[in-house]
Amino acid sequence: MESHRAVNWKHSILYLAFIYAVLRLVHTNLLLDESPIHHKKWPHLPLRFRHDGTFKILQVADMHFGAGLTTRCRDVLPSQFPYCTDLNTTRFLKALIQLENPDFVAFTGDNIFGSSTSDAAESLLKAFRPVTESGVPWAAVLGNHDQESTMTREELMFFISLMDYSLSQTNPPSEDIDGFGNYDLSVYGAPGSRLANSSVLNLFFLDSGDRETVQGVRTYGWIKESQLRWLRRVSQGHQGQNQDVCHAAKTRPADPSPALAFFHIPIPEVRQLYNQKIVGQFREAVTYSLVNPGVLNTLVSINDVKAVFIGHDHNNDFCGNLEGIWFCYGGGFGYHGYGRAGLHRRARVILAELRKGDKEWMGLERIKTWKRLDDENLNKIDEQVLWESSSPTG
Repeated sequence: MESHRAVNWKHSILYLAFIYAVLRLVHTNLLLDESPIHHKKWPHLPLRFRHDGTFKILQVADMHFGAGLTTRCRDVLPSQFPYCTDLNTTRFLKALIQLENPDFVAFTGDNIFGSSTSDAAESLLKAFRPVTESGVPWAAVLGNHDQESTMTREELMFFISLMDYSLSQTNPPSEDIDGFGNYDLSVYGAPGSRLANSSVLNLFFLDSGDRETVQGVRTYGWIKESQLRWLRRVSQGHQGQNQDVCHAAKTRPADPSPALAFFHIPIPEVRQLYNQKIVGQFREAVTYSLVNPGVLNTLVSINDVKAVFIGHDHNNDFCGNLEGIWFCYGGGFGYHGYGRAGLHRRARVILAELRKGDKEWMGLERIKTWKRLDDENLNKIDEQVLWESSSPTG
């Protein structure tokens, strides 16, 4: 009997020791981990023009970020960099944010090169780190390579939307719409002006897809009719709000507030610019979908988009006009994406300027653009005016 009690006592001690060890493990590694919980950092909202009447956007096209330090560059001469990795892309982005001091950064797809990373989330964190550390508001769309790693397109956009200072959205709430990353943002008037609480510039973001098969033929993705219906509806809503503002301010009806659009894959009509006057260089063939969904016709009909900013064809960096709308390439930005040996990586800057009234800033007067090269001096090239208002007031 005593021996049986001794055995039970020993079993109880061992059981209690086991429970203590489990609780200790849970306490240390799971429930009471002392590492801080990260809460998303938000920029000051809404987006708005500065006191000096300007709003500046930095467009970053085709970062093609891989794994970081271990991912080598493509199409770079030894004389340019003795050792080149994804960190050259990081350095370039940091330098441009510091130099241009943008109000907003727009990433137009192929942000990561999915096939070059085994962890898409880690690659995204590294790729966008310069902008998340800067505190500058930003947004992104996807290209045709982002989803080639460990996350679907929906997962990628959701993850991007959760990052610090990101204004990206997976899709509009309660919308039956193709793709992931269709959304719009509004930029409000200058502080203290009568348009301080009104949108004077609208930004449209669209998912142009990745790859699809049409009648047995592989082709690039395209913007679908459901996305164009959404775009028309959102544009009409902005134009209605614009007329309400004019009525409240007792001014004559104004033209629609200008808008800019951002997506990755060019529409087929961009190839027509080869034989037209452009600003910048047409260095390679335009690659696009075999399907033409009528994006250009839609943009012309809604009458507010003044310029579209695209990527995909890294060596092209031109702006050309199609039926009154400018289509501008950002130029290849990332060092792990293909380029041309000896050709500097580059980015595009977009500057919107308000009209100066007698006592305050008014509506949008002008949209300009230029590019910055990743050379010794971050040289500025190809400055041009994309749009100017014909309205003397408002």
